[in-house]
Amino acid sequence: MTTRLELGLDTFGDVTVGADGEPVPQPQVIRNLVDQAVLADQVGLDFIGIGEHHRADFAVTAPDVVLSAIAGRTKNIHLGSAVTVLSSDDPVRVFQRFATLDAVSNGRAEVILGRGSFTESFPLFGFELSDYDQLFEEKVELFAALRSEQPVTWSGATRSALSNQSVFPHTGSGALKTWLGVGGSPESVVRAARYGFGLLLAIIGGEPERFAPYSDLFHRAQEQLGTAPAPIGVHSPGHVADTDEQAKDELWPHYRDMTTRIGRERGWPAPTRARFEADAIDGSIYVGSPETVAKKIASTVKVLGADRFDLKYSNGTLPHEQMLHSIELYGTKVAPMVRDMLA
Repeated sequence: MTTRLELGLDTFGDVTVGADGEPVPQPQVIRNLVDQAVLADQVGLDFIGIGEHHRADFAVTAPDVVLSAIAGRTKNIHLGSAVTVLSSDDPVRVFQRFATLDAVSNGRAEVILGRGSFTESFPLFGFELSDYDQLFEEKVELFAALRSEQPVTWSGATRSALSNQSVFPHTGSGALKTWLGVGGSPESVVRAARYGFGLLLAIIGGEPERFAPYSDLFHRAQEQLGTAPAPIGVHSPGHVADTDEQAKDELWPHYRDMTTRIGRERGWPAPTRARFEADAIDGSIYVGSPETVAKKIASTVKVLGADRFDLKYSNGTLPHEQMLHSIELYGTKVAPMVRDMLA
């Protein structure tokens, strides 16, 4: 683990509800998201990641555009995707967009590559789900070559070949900070190590300790492959309020409705308040007062040897005002507590 733990935020740009209980229009959700990121920068958080989705319950389809707007209103916070669905995108354009973000943010851009947890982007952009694995494997390979910022020669079955092709702009550092989002695939852990990417563990259910073997595998793969050490990050949902009960009461109805809606599509059982309460204690929901959330983050960071923890602070229709308060508490109270606990 690095000497200074990074603490960040993630959001998928979930469509929220307003004071009248009605859904907030997507353009306003995006403007609110920019304000949330500005607050995160003001309270000293290290990173904000914005996810890419192509469905009605999420407002953001172009994270790099929103991140560029955030770059113009912030000074220190790092800016990235969470995740970029590389399988249904073009690696050259992804690199160019995030290298451009790196320029306008003065070196603060990161990209988290992944398969994505939804599949709407495949038919939208003309890709076949039957090519799911091949698309991802080839495009990650190409992106890793582009990241070197040297002329690239590459060929594959999923896009046109490149022959000694240079891609611009280059970044100031010469290596765009890149992570691979992993939800539980050992092959993807090894892939991250092979290409020198950071490993971002998406832990959205069960006990965080279950992912310790992935951290160990990542370190062993780096050693055996001879690649330079790269960081490990954790992404998990949560919500911070003044007390434990307030945090759980605020989060529960929105978490319940979101999980029920998505679960209906995927065949998951409906969530219960009892299961939610249990996950708040031992599972992968970081919900409670600043002290409760800080203790749980510190425990997870220790067991996984993590270098960064990103709290997914948006949860379904959870209102903008409650998210702002959660961000403020996370930056001003949770982050200092976690660092003190780990010192």
